[in-house]
Amino acid sequence: MRKMRVLALVLALTMSLTALTACGSSNKGNSGKDNTAANNNKTENSGKSNNNTNSEAKDTITALLPPVSGNFQDMFQQMEKDFNELYPNLTLKIEPASWEDMTQKLDTQVNAGSPPDIAFIGSEGISKYLQQNMLMDITDLATPDMVNDYDKTPLEYMKRAEGLYGFPAYMEVHALGGNKEFLEQAGIDWKSVQQNGWTFDEFREAIKNGVVKEGNTTKRYGFVFATAGVTGKDYLNILIKNAGMPAPFTKDLKYALTSKNFLEVLKDVRLMIDDGSMPKELSSVDAGKRWNMFLTGQTMITGKGLATFENNARQNNEKIKANDGSAVSGSIPVEYIVLPVPTFAGEEPISSTVVDGYVTFRGKKEPTDEHKANVVKAAYFLASGKVAAMTNNDLFAAHITKSARDAAASMPVDRNPDNVAAVEKLLSHANPPRPDIPSDLGAKAIKMEDEVIVPKLQALLANEITPEDMYEAVKAAAIKTFGEDGIVKD
Repeated sequence: MRKMRVLALVLALTMSLTALTACGSSNKGNSGKDNTAANNNKTENSGKSNNNTNSEAKDTITALLPPVSGNFQDMFQQMEKDFNELYPNLTLKIEPASWEDMTQKLDTQVNAGSPPDIAFIGSEGISKYLQQNMLMDITDLATPDMVNDYDKTPLEYMKRAEGLYGFPAYMEVHALGGNKEFLEQAGIDWKSVQQNGWTFDEFREAIKNGVVKEGNTTKRYGFVFATAGVTGKDYLNILIKNAGMPAPFTKDLKYALTSKNFLEVLKDVRLMIDDGSMPKELSSVDAGKRWNMFLTGQTMITGKGLATFENNARQNNEKIKANDGSAVSGSIPVEYIVLPVPTFAGEEPISSTVVDGYVTFRGKKEPTDEHKANVVKAAYFLASGKVAAMTNNDLFAAHITKSARDAAASMPVDRNPDNVAAVEKLLSHANPPRPDIPSDLGAKAIKMEDEVIVPKLQALLANEITPEDMYEAVKAAAIKTFGEDGIVKD
């Protein structure tokens, strides 16, 4: 029955994602209202709509933004200028942050009761700040022009219950990335894998074949995934979605990570290290080291992989060709291939979907109606039109607003068509949004992840505990948090 429910969810999401997948990277979605197109074409940057509050009083909107793409933070000054030209009475003040200190900066400001008006975070983090009563519901402030500009599904990720808490910047899938030359040397039919996927057993054998050794020294691993630092949460989150756990809670709001399938994934995580296909020191591999290992030929497959990595690899190839010393030290030319995550325990594939965006905050003091409306204008400005087009093109991410697609029409992107098709396939079975999960449960799941799952995973990767030890620890913590009747028992 559980498989049937998952299949029904996937089919329903596939129908809603038709617009996202029909036309590749141009992504002509289902939100193309004629009045929206006319409005956004006039401004190019979009964002200028008929808000209910039309005060011309001067106001400043603050935003805390990480390096969303390689060129994103270089555009801050121009973004501030363009927004002021669009709204002469308004000032957009952007504070840059690195990915590493983004959460700490935001949490410090939230705990002080004075968060930025807008912060770029993952949609899964909404529950945490909503539970702290620090988010601003913009349901009644987002105009029809703004809402109708969006493809339907991505916007759903920014909702909790009936509330809307910002605008999404992109909807992408977490995949794996392979070195085309190494894949073919290992006898992997990567084109077939892109369209048909692979089971864990098939993946396990493939990455074994990708290992290159000289004596007892491993010169190339089959698979490397970043698990340290800000990537500590990623590994399991991505794998378990392909093991019948697309969300932390089932549809009847039972905590899902007590399923027997969770234990199977933990066993498989350990197997890949014990096989020698992954480094024994995996727990110390952060995002930078992972990418360096891929570009220098020390691994055949890397993860997590986003579409932007194809662009990053291509840019490094150009630097190698130019021989100007700016390429990654010791790197080799790499043709980047998008690959799906393997499926586990006989489950159907469900891609791990990432929807990040511009979330709207409020302080301890209730903001004025005028300021709320101005925050919405700024958030939409950042998430749509020219800003979104430039950012998503830099990321090789599909556009999710009509205004961004229109603006991107004059910004051609050169992509591997096989990778475009692979991403379309992954999006066709992306994990569905879950606005029905109450914010208190969502916040508890995040706390479980931070305090139990991530530390235990690090111990598992370091071979300090067994998969069974970790599973029992997570299960005990889940019972304590959600109660005996609040967890999956299968």
